[in-house]
Amino acid sequence: MKKSAFLLFLLFTFILQLHAQEGMWLLSQINQLDLAKKGLQIPVSEVYSKDKPSVSDAIVQLDGGTASFVSKDGLLVTNHHVAYAAIQRNSSVNNDYLANGFLASKRSDEIKAPGYQARLMLSMKDVTAEVLAAAKGLTDPTEKNKKINEKIAEMTKASKNGKEDIEASVSQMYNGRQYILYIHKVLKDVRLVYAPPSSIGNYGGETDNWMWPRHTGDFSFFRVYCAPDGSGKEYAADNVPYHPKVWLKVAKDFLKDGDFNFIIGYPGQTTRYRSSTSVYYNEHYNYPFSIKNFREIIDLCDQLTKNNRDGQIKVANLTKGLANAMKNYQGKLDGIKKTHFYEKKLEFEKEFVNWTNGKPETKAKYSDILQKEKNEYKLIEVTKERDQVFSLLQGLSGTPLSVAQQVIALAQEKEKPEGERQPGFSDEAADQAAEGLQYTYENYFEPVEKALILRSLNMAKALPEGQRITGLDYIFNSGKTNEQFVDEAFKASKLNDIEYAKTLFRKSAKELKDLNDPFINLAYSIDPMAIEIQETGQKFNYNVTELRKVYLDGLFEWKGTTMYPDANGTKRFTSGKVKGYKPADAVWYYPFTTLEGVVDKNTGIEPFNAPDALVNLYDKKDFGRWVNPAIKDIPVAFLNQCDITGGNSGSPVMNAKGEICGLAFDGNYESMISDWQYDEKLQRCINVDIHYVLFITEKIGKAGFILEEMGVK
Repeated sequence: MKKSAFLLFLLFTFILQLHAQEGMWLLSQINQLDLAKKGLQIPVSEVYSKDKPSVSDAIVQLDGGTASFVSKDGLLVTNHHVAYAAIQRNSSVNNDYLANGFLASKRSDEIKAPGYQARLMLSMKDVTAEVLAAAKGLTDPTEKNKKINEKIAEMTKASKNGKEDIEASVSQMYNGRQYILYIHKVLKDVRLVYAPPSSIGNYGGETDNWMWPRHTGDFSFFRVYCAPDGSGKEYAADNVPYHPKVWLKVAKDFLKDGDFNFIIGYPGQTTRYRSSTSVYYNEHYNYPFSIKNFREIIDLCDQLTKNNRDGQIKVANLTKGLANAMKNYQGKLDGIKKTHFYEKKLEFEKEFVNWTNGKPETKAKYSDILQKEKNEYKLIEVTKERDQVFSLLQGLSGTPLSVAQQVIALAQEKEKPEGERQPGFSDEAADQAAEGLQYTYENYFEPVEKALILRSLNMAKALPEGQRITGLDYIFNSGKTNEQFVDEAFKASKLNDIEYAKTLFRKSAKELKDLNDPFINLAYSIDPMAIEIQETGQKFNYNVTELRKVYLDGLFEWKGTTMYPDANGTKRFTSGKVKGYKPADAVWYYPFTTLEGVVDKNTGIEPFNAPDALVNLYDKKDFGRWVNPAIKDIPVAFLNQCDITGGNSGSPVMNAKGEICGLAFDGNYESMISDWQYDEKLQRCINVDIHYVLFITEKIGKAGFILEEMGVK
């Protein structure tokens, strides 16, 4: 690599300068970003303030995504795909809300969103000194983490102060260089208000997923309720709409190319400070295995639910989630290979080691840190085939085995001395887990359940010597086929009955064994290996995290520049301009799509089956107040340079005035490697325009009352 090219790579990938678009910044860091110079027209204190209400207070975490308050009566807007599980759990053949959409014409018609909770951040506080003091003088990573976790458990318990609707957590930043205590109010009564049909909310399906140009109306509305005293109570008839301190105002102006945007949301996880060793492991092992397995499970579900709408509804959330992850991983894999990312990492690390060798003190601290990390990976590579298949037994092998493993884990935890139990364990937590089964069993479709566990057993049986899973020989050596074992297990077990399953959550380990249930027996049989793999993985994580922390110490010392921490599910800020991009030679993508594009893609066949009512509106040019005069059409989606990842789905996109102008819902395929690096030329955030949201809600949903509630006139 040429020296000039390498320096450019450093500039845009690893050395995170404040003037770049890059960054999922902590809210406490945004004062450093010179946002007024970038285009922000309101004071930074109106975006985030720890002392007074601000825009950030309108934004909540919702079921693995993000949502925002848009009325004083707790109305939330988010993505259709964030709402997907709630829509699916309420759907049936007779009430197919996935296909047809849902509208509550009055508040008494709003339906419970099973399993959904809205988490509203109340405060964030740097507690690094307190946390690290608990492990002062310790050098063994396992012992250090034990003391740190004990301190965190103590701090979070004190911060909750006995309040059931308060959640306290301490998040690690920069692999342990910093610890932040977050306090969230948990609002447990979330109800569905309006969701468009999938022919709008999921228009383009997996074909268009992660692609541009995009024409998906990816939005839905919820409402949050609370007890009359304002506490985050579970669903109850006397609950009232929650009144947030802040809700977002809708942008009146249409966006233009080059306009400033910002996003606040809850991005899940990035790996931008990882080493070449981690890149190699994911490129060669993790991503290929996951892609192959997700594809096979999706195909299996499709085959077993063909011409069965009830089955299709029940597995819809599973297949949609797997398809989304599969395409994401494939994009990452393609991006790593196309950009020769592994080789670039090696070049960067070579420069780093050269720097460390420049002084005796830096050489002593950092010169061998990357080799030490590589040695840790060598230990887990030995059993990678076994561990990959075992991970399927713990997550993608059907409901009965999953529930059996859950109740056994709770029973074993209960028998430990109180000081040795996992943080957060309690009888109440066990009861909550039992109640949560309703969301699991709503997805229960027995042909798929049987096929999933059979698939895992067949894969386990095919493992080579030295990679075998102990605890399964009693099945493989029984003289019966795996198919016979599965058929007999499903006939003998009562774990297909949710009410029976709920009774198991308070039983002791002995009581569970005495049931002689085939799935509980199987879970117990593989439990010793589960514990072994867990302990090995935990030790690996502790050791590698400590090494990565030292590596980051070296990067800070080497470059001395401001760096944002990797995303980890905590609230973050990002900003950027509305801008198109060049995906290939002689190709330029404009940053806006329109209703014309929706109609152009329409074939009448899923996933490009636009509703007739929408096509008719376009044909008649019945755009109402939502037409953009500059283009004489309805804007549907737009691109900006904001830096997002999974978890940001549903995040409000705000203009320079802090008004909501769209909802983030995707990234472009050309930048799927973005969890590893930010590319200013290619990385784009895909957003549904708020004017399309309002157009669909009013014209297709016939829900003008929602617009009135939002203050749209």
